[in-house]
Amino acid sequence: MEDIDLQIQSLIALSLAGDGAAYARLLALLAPRLRAYFSRRLPDPADAEDLVQETLIAIHTKRATYDSRLAFAPWVYGIARYKLIDHFRRRGVRRHVPLEAAGVLLAVSDTEAGATRADLHRLLAKLPARQRGLLEDVRLRGLTIAEAAARYGYTEGAAKVALHRTMKSLSASVAIDED
Repeated sequence: MEDIDLQIQSLIALSLAGDGAAYARLLALLAPRLRAYFSRRLPDPADAEDLVQETLIAIHTKRATYDSRLAFAPWVYGIARYKLIDHFRRRGVRRHVPLEAAGVLLAVSDTEAGATRADLHRLLAKLPARQRGLLEDVRLRGLTIAEAAARYGYTEGAAKVALHRTMKSLSASVAIDED
């Protein structure tokens, strides 16, 4: 963990214990990071600033739901990500990142990507081991369908069908989670 992550973690612990000054310092540390997060994703600085404020309000109102045994920064970025998704929905913008590109997320080591990796792992953990293995091998590790099918006891045709059904199931699961 970086120094800033340790500082944020200690500030949230103090603020949950009732330290108002620690809470003010926490919000002061989070605001510029959230501003940078939204500014990279939105062309309008005013929209980015609005989302910073919405996210800080959500953090304030939901802070009691934070599990102090877990890292705080991924929890914050999860809230920010959902605020961004809500913003895009209000504007009628549809952004889609294919699951095939998810392998890139596993290679990044920043805090924001950590939250995304955790979401991806949580999503994949819902799958039966055989389906998850097939999906990870083909979509994330780059094996051919024939290679992955042989590893998991599928025929190539059955592996294609299983992979398609798995992707369809995950897409539906994500759509439900976002609503």
